[in-house]
Amino acid sequence: MKNSMDDLRNHLFETIEGLKDKEDPMDLERAKAICNVSQQLVETAKVEVKFLEVAGMHEGSQFLENKKPELPGYQGGSKR
Repeated sequence: MKNSMDDLRNHLFETIEGLKDKEDPMDLERAKAICNVSQQLVETAKVEVKFLEVAGMHEGSQFLENKKPELPGYQGGSKR
């Protein structure tokens, strides 16, 4: 898929950097528009996660990557 939650995060961080640029700051209205669209994407992701939960689907989605946790000592899904 072309766009993912990671891409959204990157765009939001670019917006923050643009707002902090003292020489050529990003237009405030443009930053607000980016944040509003981002919020809508987050809301659709929440709906998607809820649907996957209710449907009992565990394979994830294209927008929300299904990554395995990289935790120290993590042994997969085994229960002790």
